[in-house]
Amino acid sequence: MIWLKMLIGALMVLAIQLFAQTRFFYLAALAPLFPTFTLISHFIVGTERSPADLRVALIFSMLGVIPHLIYTFVVFFSISYVSLYKALLLGTVAWTIAAAILVLTWQYIQA
Repeated sequence: MIWLKMLIGALMVLAIQLFAQTRFFYLAALAPLFPTFTLISHFIVGTERSPADLRVALIFSMLGVIPHLIYTFVVFFSISYVSLYKALLLGTVAWTIAAAILVLTWQYIQA
């Protein structure tokens, strides 16, 4: 099973690279949003845990979009003012903070 997961990940990286080299370069930004890893995680949780646990994981997955949106907004607005590397770093820091807040809030709500 681990080899299948690695193959899927490698295929997604290849798809992103190929899209980036075409006139449809913007699809390279859509490809990572394809639920490849989400499908894998939901399959694993769905087969190893109860349906109620899967529903909890699905709700958390929906909330997980928030850190991604924050990352995207930070990069979008900072790219005009700083280099690409700094914008990506700022976005990653923003994602990390947002994800930490999400996890801590989720743990508090679940307690």
